[in-house]
Amino acid sequence: MFEALFFYLFAGIMLASAFMVVISKNPVYSVLFLILSFFNAAGLFVLIGAEFLAMLLVVVYVGAVAVLFLFVVMMLDINFAEMRAGFQKYLPLGLIVGGILVFELVAAMYGDAFKGATLPEASEIPNTTRLGGVLYTKYIYLFQVAGLILLVAMIGAISLTMRHRPGVRRQVVANQNMRRRDETVEVVSVPVGKAPPRQES
Repeated sequence: MFEALFFYLFAGIMLASAFMVVISKNPVYSVLFLILSFFNAAGLFVLIGAEFLAMLLVVVYVGAVAVLFLFVVMMLDINFAEMRAGFQKYLPLGLIVGGILVFELVAAMYGDAFKGATLPEASEIPNTTRLGGVLYTKYIYLFQVAGLILLVAMIGAISLTMRHRPGVRRQVVANQNMRRRDETVEVVSVPVGKAPPRQES
């Protein structure tokens, strides 16, 4: 009873927020509705027992992607009139693709292929434990390769954004580590009641 109630609640809010993402005139509101849609989709994942996917959706999409969209929309000067013109231009194609997807969903839900289907038996092992066991045993090399690709992409993004501007002093760690004590520390005998002369650096 309660599961069905929460299912319809999460599903209704998710559909309404997804609809508002498309029709909102302000892109900031669209991103906020997108975050709301992600949270309700995470609630649906929790209801079916996929808590790992729910946390992944919240951490990755809400915590990174949606917030990045929000900052990009707020920081960039976007021509909204041009965006709306492009939206109206591709509206017929989008309606055709959306109609095909809706038809496939209805066919999958009420088709003959799923009438005799049964749900898999629930396991005593938690979902996260089973997923981690498969990920770190059978797909461990692919997992490491994916991490390496992300590391290379991050290093490339940092290298592309680093700019060497003239007149700006930069920190050189190698030169700092090669310094000797006599080059960094100077012992000065200060007479009583008299300040030492200032040295310009």
